Amino acid sequence: MKNWTLAATILGSSMAFIDGSVVNVALPAIQDALTASVREAQWIANAYTLLLGALILAGGAAGDRFGRRRVFIWGAAIFTAASVVCGLAPGATILIAARAVQGIGGALLVPSSLALISAAFPPEERGRAIGTWAGASALTTALGPVLGGWLVDVWSWRAIFFINVPIALSAILLALRGVAESHAEEDGTQMDWRGVILITAALVCLVYGLTEASDLSSTERHLIAPLSASAIAFVAFLWGEAHSSAPMVPLHLFRSRAFSGTRGDQ
Repeated sequence: MKNWTLAATILGSSMAFIDGSVVNVALPAIQDALTASVREAQWIANAYTLLLGALILAGGAAGDRFGRRRVFIWGAAIFTAASVVCGLAPGATILIAARAVQGIGGALLVPSSLALISAAFPPEERGRAIGTWAGASALTTALGPVLGGWLVDVWSWRAIFFINVPIALSAILLALRGVAESHAEEDGTQMDWRGVILITAALVCLVYGLTEASDLSSTERHLIAPLSASAIAFVAFLWGEAHSSAPMVPLHLFRSRAFSGTRGDQ
C-alpha cells in the first residue's frame, strides 16, 4: 500500500512540476506554429503558473475536506483533459485557456500528493518517503527542458502535452488500486469557502501584477491596481481565518515554535 502511494504521487506531482518548465523550451516553436504574439506567448507559459500558485492552498484544503485520494484523482483527470486540449489547440487563445485548466489540475495534484504520503507512512518512515518524492520531483523538473527540446526536435511541440496522458492515466490507476482514502481529522463536510475565495484572489492578483511588471512601469495604475487588490484580499483572508470556526489555514499553528521553525528550515 505504501509503495503504491509513493509511486502514484511521484507520477502525478512530477507531471505537474515538469509542465512548469517543459513549455519554455517549446515556446518558440509554439509561437511560430500558432502565429502567437509576444504577449500571448508569455501567457502560454504563465497561465499555468498563475492558476497553480493561486489555487494550491485551496487544493490542499479540498483534499482535507473531501478526501485526498479523490482530489488527487480529480486533479489528474483535469490535468489529462487539459493536456489533450493543449495538444490539439488550433490557436493561442485556446492554448492559454487550457494551460490555465492544467494549473487547476496541478493545484489539486501537488498538495494531495504530500498529504497522501503523510497519511500512508508512519512517522519514522515519513521523512524518507517525502525525501524520495521531493528528489523525484526535482529531477523531473530539471529534465523538463531537455525532454521538451527532444520532443520538439523529434516530433512536434504538441507531443509535450500528449506525453502527459499515459503518465496521468498510470497515476490514476495506481491511486485507484493501491492508495487508501484519507481526510483531515476535523469534520470533512466543512469547507472554508470564504478563505478559498480570498486567498485565491490575493494570489491571482499578486502573480498577475508581478507578471505584468516586466512590461509596465511600477508607477502605472495597471500594475498598482492588482498588487493593491492582492494586499487587501490577503489582509481580509488573515482576518477571516482568525474568526473562522473551520479555517483553511489555522493561524494558531504559527504560534508554535516547532511548526514555524520547521517551515523556516524548509
